[in-house]
Formats: sequence, C-alpha cells, structure tokens
Amino acid sequence: MLSLVTLALAVCAATISAAPLRDSLDKDDVSVPSAADALPTSFTWSSSAALVGPKNDSEELAAIKDPSIVEINGTYHVFASTAKESGYGLVYFNFTDFSQANNAKFNYLDQTAIGSGYRAAPEIFYFEPQSIWYLIFQNGNAAYSTNQNIGDPAGWSAPTNFYNGTPSIITQNIGSGYWVDMWVICDSSSCYLFSSDDNGHLYRSQTPLSSFPNGMTDPVIALADSQYALYEASNVYNVGNGQYLLIVEAIGSDGNRYFRSWTSNSPSGTWTGLADTEANPFARSNNVAFNGTAWTKSISHGEVVRTSTDQTLTISPCNLRYFYQGLSPNATGDYNALPWRLGLLTQTNSNC
Repeated sequence: MLSLVTLALAVCAATISAAPLRDSLDKDDVSVPSAADALPTSFTWSSSAALVGPKNDSEELAAIKDPSIVEINGTYHVFASTAKESGYGLVYFNFTDFSQANNAKFNYLDQTAIGSGYRAAPEIFYFEPQSIWYLIFQNGNAAYSTNQNIGDPAGWSAPTNFYNGTPSIITQNIGSGYWVDMWVICDSSSCYLFSSDDNGHLYRSQTPLSSFPNGMTDPVIALADSQYALYEASNVYNVGNGQYLLIVEAIGSDGNRYFRSWTSNSPSGTWTGLADTEANPFARSNNVAFNGTAWTKSISHGEVVRTSTDQTLTISPCNLRYFYQGLSPNATGDYNALPWRLGLLTQTNSNC
C-alpha cells in the first residue's frame, strides 16, 4: 500500500457516549474566507494508499464504497455502501486517525431498523431544527432514517421514502440509466434534494426548511450534459459568502471515473463551470499525486471531510480533504463485485 503524508498513530475510538453526539462547531464557527479567493480555478491533490476495505467476515463483501464522513471532536464518523455480487447494504464505522481506519469495527446497518435489501450511497448530516441526525440513501427511491445519536448504530429508524414512486421526469429521461445518489442540502429557507440518473441529468427537488423532510416538489433538471460527462455521485456544499460548490462524477475518455465542479449563488441557481473538464478536473488521475505507483486510476464517489455537520453542509474551501472510492486498474468483472476501496485526497494548492 502507498502511504499518505505522515499521520500520527491513534487508537480507533470504539466507545461512544450515550448522549446524543453532534458537532462542537456550529456552521458560523467554521472559518470561511472569501469564497472567490479561496476556491482555485484548478485543483491539485495528493492521495493516500487504500485505507479501508472489506473485513474478512461472514458478510463476504467485495467492496466498501460511497463514503459520507463527518468529524466530531477528533472522531471521524463514516457511513458507506457495502457491495457484493448479490447486492448492496450500508455500514457505519468510526476512527480517530486515518492511518487506523481499517481497524475500525464495522456496524452493518441491515441489522438495525434500516433493514436488509437494497440500501446504498448514504449521506449523513445533523438537522438542527429538529435536533436529530438524518441518513439519506437510495433504496430504489430516495429514503431517510433518523437517529438521536450518530454513534449508536441501533438507534436508526426504519426508512421513509421522500417520494410516492419514481417521479415522471426521471422516468422520461433516465433511458437505460439508474436513479441514484440522493443528496440533501439546506439554506436558511429551503431544503434541496439532488439525484442523478446515470444518463446525463442532475435533478433537484425542494421543500421549505420548516416542512423537511416532507413536501418535496416534483424534481426539475438542475444540470444536463452527455451521459458520461454528468454521470452520478453529486455533492453540493456551502463554501461561504453566498457561494455553493457542486461536484459530479463523470466517466472519462479513458473509462476511468473523475469529478467535475461548478459554482452557483444558490442550490437552486444556475451552475457555472469551475474545474469541469478532463484536462482541468476537480479530481482525476491527472491532478492527483500518489506516493509511488497509483493504486487507482478512478477517483470516484466520496465526500469532503466535514467538521461542521449541520444541514447547511458548510465547509471551508481551504485545504480540502476528500474521502473517495478507488479501484485497482487491473480489476475486472461484474460491477457489483469490483473491489472498491476507500482513500483520502488532500488538496495541495489551497489559496488560503
């Protein structure tokens, strides 16, 4: 395995307080400089080795994928997809140091009220108006579960769907794709639900902040491109000073996954390209440095490491870290059985 910048060793946190856990930083405590100055127009990164993979246990997983991550008082809380040829599920684990992440205990969420069956692509955030954690995921629909304590895997509620069925606009545009990768972000008045269709469309629904999670509108197309140029795995973040960052996974001309990026003055606004080409991507093999031979050529579904955990998804655009899934360039076979692993990108050209 390749090594990231030297990381201090620490013991993985296995004991979680029974009290409801949330961030010690409110969104206003995150120091965010001028977004226009802080976000570069091109990005460079260094990558760790593959840090997290499946356990050698009765689950017999092929992959760990699609991580969502928040840091609270020095502990990283991760929700991810589990994958094997027979299907998908969800897992929760936590650790205090990325160098020890692979030692973390896996808590398989099919053993909770979330239940078994198709569940994948989680997103975690703390919804301040209700003082509760939300886990967003796909289950053939867009779904959520709630929990008072992020560190208590048994505390998750049974899933509730956002929609009565597949919205007609998605049925009309999805082609041979799949409706995937639900993502929620809120501003001071509304909450927005984004999703993708593996066919070049990014969709957006919304509801008043006071109504969330109920009342999502019929989706509209927020952004469109060719199928592989706007594929899946969207993230939307508030980077301060009235600016939002959107990243979406694409499939490049070499067949490998990478991320494009855009900015807007609102989650419901027009998205303007930032670093959005193969030559100038948000994150791709051509702007990521590895220590030795690259363990992956795909930079795929992941999340910015967040230290402010509320529904505004506010991040500092300085010194970004991105927890992502990668894949051995030699891997072949059924997509669900591909050996995806998790690694960490660290931005090397921050403007601040």
